[in-house]
Amino acid sequence: MGVLQELEEAVGSVATKAGASVVGIGGGWGHGSGVVISDGKVLTNAHNVRGDQVTVVFADGRTATGEVTGTDLDGDLAVVSVDTTGAPPIEWQAGSDAPAVGAAVFALSNRGGRGLRVTFGQVSSVGRGFRGPRGRRIAGSIEHTAPMAHGSSGGPVVDATGRFVALNTNRAGEGFYLALPADAELGQRVEALSKGESPFRPHLGIGIIPGRVARRLRRAVGLPDRDGLLVRVVEEGSPAAAAGLEQGDYIVQVAGAEAGTLEDLYKALEGLQPGATLEVALVRGTEERTATLTLAAPTEA
Repeated sequence: MGVLQELEEAVGSVATKAGASVVGIGGGWGHGSGVVISDGKVLTNAHNVRGDQVTVVFADGRTATGEVTGTDLDGDLAVVSVDTTGAPPIEWQAGSDAPAVGAAVFALSNRGGRGLRVTFGQVSSVGRGFRGPRGRRIAGSIEHTAPMAHGSSGGPVVDATGRFVALNTNRAGEGFYLALPADAELGQRVEALSKGESPFRPHLGIGIIPGRVARRLRRAVGLPDRDGLLVRVVEEGSPAAAAGLEQGDYIVQVAGAEAGTLEDLYKALEGLQPGATLEVALVRGTEERTATLTLAAPTEA
């Protein structure tokens, strides 16, 4: 048997074994993919869902309305509760090791329910990082070369036996895609989301222009060069607005530590719960001042 014939058979086998577990995530706002992980539960990316409900399209064409059970915006994960009758849960890989560089993988998607796609590629890199929907760095992903159309995020990456090894999440560039390994850690996070245990992510209510760009903007208007984060927008009614932050403020410290990058800000927020306070030092023009924010939970995804 030739290599091409073996590949053809492998793609067909993967489509048969795992294809029925792949669903479309769709609605008026856009399209994505998802995967059935257990009876009544579908896993997708957080950036594929809006609000509490989402349309799920199954491989047989059936459409159902699902309820978003748990969302992790910073981890870009969401679990949807929906009637999965007729759609078997995908089989997870054995063990907890992510695929190694060079491993053959198959990527599956069903963009908004428009039909199953299966492509072939190899793992080209491991331990990669990217920015989630709110700018937080997500580490530990794998990079693969299986071609993916827009709307493929949230679909599974599988091995030659059709077992779930990663979740497609972010396009890294032409010809490359980043996926979250289906390891023990992901399993624990998905289990918590399936129970409705969404992690608390402090909501400050500010839009940020990060370090290097912020410094360049300050220099452009004749202000002193200094590491920090430039406030681009302040949401009305947010903790930042209540603390008196304004557009154009330049945050230089958070909780007593330097704030030169977004990671510095996220690090200061780790472990804080609703009602906790956070002190920030900022520069408004040339005047230095402090503000104390009382943290609140996000009001929407």
